[in-house]
Amino acid sequence: MKRTMVLKTVAVLGAASLALAACSSDSGDTETSAATEETSAEATAEETADAAAEETADAAACQNPTLILGTMLPATGDLAFLGPPEFAGVEMALADIDAAGGVLGAPVTYIEGDSGDTTTDIASQTVDSQLAQGVQAIIGAASSGVSLTVIDKITSNGVVQFSPANTAPILTTYPDNGLYFRNSPSDVLQGAVIAAQAVDSGITSMAVIARQDPYGEGLAAATVKDFEAAGGTVTSNLLYDPAAPSFEAEVAEIKASKPEAVAVIGFEESVKLLQEMIKQGVGPQDIQIYLVDGNLSATAFENFPANTMKGVVGTIPTGSIDLQAFYDKMAAFDPSLTDYTYGPQSYDAATLIALAAQQAGCADGTAIAAALAEVAGNGGEKCTTYADCAALIAAGTEIDYDGVTGPSDFNEYGDLLEGTISINEYSSNTEFAEIGSVTAVVPLP
Repeated sequence: MKRTMVLKTVAVLGAASLALAACSSDSGDTETSAATEETSAEATAEETADAAAEETADAAACQNPTLILGTMLPATGDLAFLGPPEFAGVEMALADIDAAGGVLGAPVTYIEGDSGDTTTDIASQTVDSQLAQGVQAIIGAASSGVSLTVIDKITSNGVVQFSPANTAPILTTYPDNGLYFRNSPSDVLQGAVIAAQAVDSGITSMAVIARQDPYGEGLAAATVKDFEAAGGTVTSNLLYDPAAPSFEAEVAEIKASKPEAVAVIGFEESVKLLQEMIKQGVGPQDIQIYLVDGNLSATAFENFPANTMKGVVGTIPTGSIDLQAFYDKMAAFDPSLTDYTYGPQSYDAATLIALAAQQAGCADGTAIAAALAEVAGNGGEKCTTYADCAALIAAGTEIDYDGVTGPSDFNEYGDLLEGTISINEYSSNTEFAEIGSVTAVVPLP
């Protein structure tokens, strides 16, 4: 695409030069002008022939005319509740892609894989297996910590890694050979929203407790920074081992610091942590609790005493447009779903990868990576479905894909330029609803 754009510019400049020469000629320069036109026409013909030869050579050099897409998502582990909606999002996208004619004229080859969590080697095994099967792109992991265990292996093999759920700020500038992308905003934004929500609610002091891994550390640092910058007091800032047998000491420290609210940043182990907080009198029925995308769940707290979670507020990356219609489609696609978190981002990730391969005319990982920013937002014509976008590409039109979550424009690091954080409140142990949202440019770490 970049080569074609440059050649178009050359051709336009050539035509402009010819027009300028004709306008400046008088009757005495007719022969000179004709000679100039003939020479320029020959040069333009040579450039066109060279361009066609280059495009033919590029097509012949493509080693991967069929897109092979892998997933590395949490079927097991401490983020397993996020697995079903993420797998469903990918599978829904592939159904739409194949119904529209596939990628480069063929159905997408799909290899499903588990990511496990950082306590296992499942992600590494999945990546090894998928690389051996020739994948050019892998969607996942959900956990930033898991992604950091395999990102070098994936990107050093010229394969795209595209996460629908990684939010750790450390991944923004991680050296990835230009092959790592994500379409959930860095937690620099989510931390700012948590802090703002607390301040706007009249909270002046807050404790922050987070799992000790890249996700927890990054989100905790952002939350603390912005809450203190807004004039709030952080009474306790703790990191914990998610595999610890007990959180009694950590909760005792929080209680002793007497905060007005507690931000709990974790995954599945948050259930045990909240149980200890309830036991020590600093649970949801005692003070304001804030949850995050890693533990905002409709099922995790269902066995708590009735209405324990009522009033708990949680934040999660979402989209800049109403997602209810897409959630309804997800429920129809997989009636067993109870959570929809990151399903829309997974759908958009698969669609963007397919469009990038279609745009590049080749399913090589490096070609996909080079085209991702172009199809996601390069000032081209807006399109919102794979079928419509693919038709525009076939017609030679530059596109700007706005997916089910809205615009997906990337910055130079493969991060979203702009993100949306949804603010939710529990009405029972198993039900929560959005009470507000914030859409903003994602700050760099």
